[in-house]
Amino acid sequence: MATRVWDYLPEYEKEREDILAAVETVFESGRLVLGDSVRGFEESFAAYHGSPHCVTVDNGTNAVKLALQALGVGRGDEVITVSNTAAPTVVAIDAIGAVPKFVDVREEDYLMDTRQVADAITPRTKALLPVHLYGQCADMAPLTELAREHGLAVLEDCAQAHGARHHGRMAGTIGDAGAFSFYPTKVLGAYGDGGAVLTGDQEVAERLRRLRYYGMAERYYVVEAPGHNARLDEVQAEILRRKLGRLDDYIARRRAVADRYTEGLAGLTGPGGLVLPEVNDGNEHVYYLYVVRHPKRDEIIEQLKAYDIWLNISYPWPVHTMTGFAHLGYRPGSLPVTERLAGRIFSLPMYPSLPPDRQDKVIAALHEVIGRL
Repeated sequence: MATRVWDYLPEYEKEREDILAAVETVFESGRLVLGDSVRGFEESFAAYHGSPHCVTVDNGTNAVKLALQALGVGRGDEVITVSNTAAPTVVAIDAIGAVPKFVDVREEDYLMDTRQVADAITPRTKALLPVHLYGQCADMAPLTELAREHGLAVLEDCAQAHGARHHGRMAGTIGDAGAFSFYPTKVLGAYGDGGAVLTGDQEVAERLRRLRYYGMAERYYVVEAPGHNARLDEVQAEILRRKLGRLDDYIARRRAVADRYTEGLAGLTGPGGLVLPEVNDGNEHVYYLYVVRHPKRDEIIEQLKAYDIWLNISYPWPVHTMTGFAHLGYRPGSLPVTERLAGRIFSLPMYPSLPPDRQDKVIAALHEVIGRL
């Protein structure tokens, strides 16, 4: 049987009755759009984070896009972020006519190098957009300090960090707003697309609610443009509301998988060897992904196919090198750490229902393959 980075079927088998009951609940409710399930999930997700407001949307990309708009970012404004991220982070910036401006990442944890942010700020800068990548938070204190000093908004990209904490504070509650994705692979995943924004600012929350609903403050009357049709589906909301009660268990099981990797792969580390994830002081990692790196990454991935193990690279192409963002003017070598890491990082299978014997198979195969290099 093939071993892949992610598989939802074991979880579905275990939770099937509850998932199908969620669907039945919505279908019997008499309200299929913006009903009790959306409202209930928003209230529960906000309460889980200790946040005053949660506004759900149809996907994580629109969570970033609409949050930026609600924070006052618009055409021509610069948003400082990273290139070592999923492309949707940058797609959302570009979609509102704002200008992504990249800083490099730190080699030890792949997160925004906050030491570079001050020099990247210009009179056109409107927001800072750190990405809490792979399951742990970027260093937020320097960013919030710079934001206060320069009058900037801070939007946290939390698509990969549901339940993560940073010096005791939950991801998504440290900046002005936090954007989440509920894509099926996420720590809290739907059975389709979904997204949400947390904020402590009532005005921002009200703008988000209008923006996701055509710009309407009340039915049929548009008060704000450009509006969108970006509502979270009731079925996905009800599934997420139920799964939210299991989120802490999902995280605990992800951490157990991570611990098993860390113990089992310790013998492969050292100079020129496999580099395992590093958890920063003050961070509580939720291990959306277990990302390792090795200078012979491509050989390792290819040889593991003989064991029916199929791994993933998150992410093989830094965003600034993609042809779709050539208009931004970045050249090879612009972000040396990001570009170097893109040739070495890869993700091991990571999901709460990963069977221990399948994980042991991955660990044993890595020992064999790397031992032959």
